[in-house]
Amino acid sequence: MRQIVYSETGAPEVLHLVEREIQSPAAGEVRVRVMVSGVNPTDWKSRRGSAAGQALAFAEVVPNQDGSGVIDAVGQGVTDFAVGDRVWLMLAAYERASGGTAQDHTVLPTHRVRHLPDEVSFELGASLGVPAITAHRALTVSEDGPARLAPGALAGKTVLVAGGAGAVGHAAIQLAKWAGATVITTISTDAKATLARAAGAHHVVNYRTGDAAAEIRAIVPDGVDLIVEVSPAQNADLNVAVIANRGSIAVYANNGGDAVTLSIGRHFSLNIRYQFLLLYTVGQAALDAAAEDIAAALRDGALPIGEDAGLPLHHFTLEQTAQAHAAVENDIVGKVLITVSAA
Repeated sequence: MRQIVYSETGAPEVLHLVEREIQSPAAGEVRVRVMVSGVNPTDWKSRRGSAAGQALAFAEVVPNQDGSGVIDAVGQGVTDFAVGDRVWLMLAAYERASGGTAQDHTVLPTHRVRHLPDEVSFELGASLGVPAITAHRALTVSEDGPARLAPGALAGKTVLVAGGAGAVGHAAIQLAKWAGATVITTISTDAKATLARAAGAHHVVNYRTGDAAAEIRAIVPDGVDLIVEVSPAQNADLNVAVIANRGSIAVYANNGGDAVTLSIGRHFSLNIRYQFLLLYTVGQAALDAAAEDIAAALRDGALPIGEDAGLPLHHFTLEQTAQAHAAVENDIVGKVLITVSAA
């Protein structure tokens, strides 16, 4: 089978195509014929590492955490899945040398595999994983809840999504709206504003062209209840200016800086909670809860993708995996997908 691997950290050029034998699943595992592989920033960051040429934990690594496909073999003791089941995958490459989705077949433990409804495309299945689970976690860490998402769970709440045109921002807008929140998002261009509105944002604020804090306060005078934050260093002043008393700021990335300076007094007075989150160490219970709620959102048709839904798609072949990684690394707007197998 075809497999993309890298054996040291570095630029996209460290990725190369090899031929390997198909592996059989062990007890508690399934083998998935990968149809579509999704590429996220975490994939290129893992590949690049902190410096080029560093040794890896394994002799070779297959990249890409997200994907979708069809189960074609099951290991001993597996009862929740059967050959022929359509599935989407989460954290496929985490602590596994050959688990990534940039290959024809991947073997994974069942807790990293979820059923994909027949009416849901493989493209959408490969676009869930990191973005949707991250968004779910960010929306469920507030002191005043909710701990799970469902229609009405965020009714009466106002959510501010920083960077609503990104993949996580897109999923956060969709999930928050599905759960009943009023959704505000900040963007930097008119084109991104169009995408954020298509995703379902009720209010869009361009932080480069006006007074973002004043515009947000005009929308919600008492402040926003929850902020889904991608750039905490850059947005710290804005966040404290618009957050409500007992509000929470859920940080899932550090775009724009590695250190945050906070006004202690202003945060004290508003009882503000900062919650940092990383999927790899968040725990299986949180991953399972997210997957269950995402499944419900899928059944309700709440997570569409494509330009009309606010998330343009960019397609590559497996042989073009390096180019796909480069596109994400260069901040292409939308979702990068690798077509691995023909339907």
